[in-house]
Amino acid sequence: MDRTLARRLEARFESVLHGAARQRHDQTEIRIGAGDVIDVLRSLHDEPDLAFTMLADLAGVDTGKEMQVVYHLWSATTTDWLRVIAEGLSRDEPRIPSVTFLWQGAEWMERETYDMFGIIFEGNRDLRRIYMPPDYTSFPLRKDFYLPDDAARSTGAGVRHVERSRSPVDAAPGVLRRTGA
Repeated sequence: MDRTLARRLEARFESVLHGAARQRHDQTEIRIGAGDVIDVLRSLHDEPDLAFTMLADLAGVDTGKEMQVVYHLWSATTTDWLRVIAEGLSRDEPRIPSVTFLWQGAEWMERETYDMFGIIFEGNRDLRRIYMPPDYTSFPLRKDFYLPDDAARSTGAGVRHVERSRSPVDAAPGVLRRTGA
């Protein structure tokens, strides 16, 4: 755990952080508002003492009350991975700036997050569905997503469990091998 990283982040971004930096194992986490994404991520990417040049992942989160975007960053300047959580996005129309100007690979991650959560990444040049059909009107990873034939409500009626073994009904004598004695 790189404790100096947490102190550097708190000193550098103290005015925009939503609480103290958290650390666990090889991860450091900071929380910011959606309006601070551009300034914070640009600083994390461009400043030589931080140099988080690799965006490993970008994902959406639906807490049930708000939407969030989580960025996982790597830098050769520290042994810790950095998780940046942009919180406070409206569930009605979640919007956040795109980070494709820093990491071109973010385009596909933002498209996936848009497709599954409905989070709009302003500035993404190709924000369209990546998994679901273009005319699909819902977002499958949101907490309020509901399937009319929701199998999660089923008790498993009519399902034959794989673990339950069955002997062949019409097997000729001697075909079944017995094990053990």
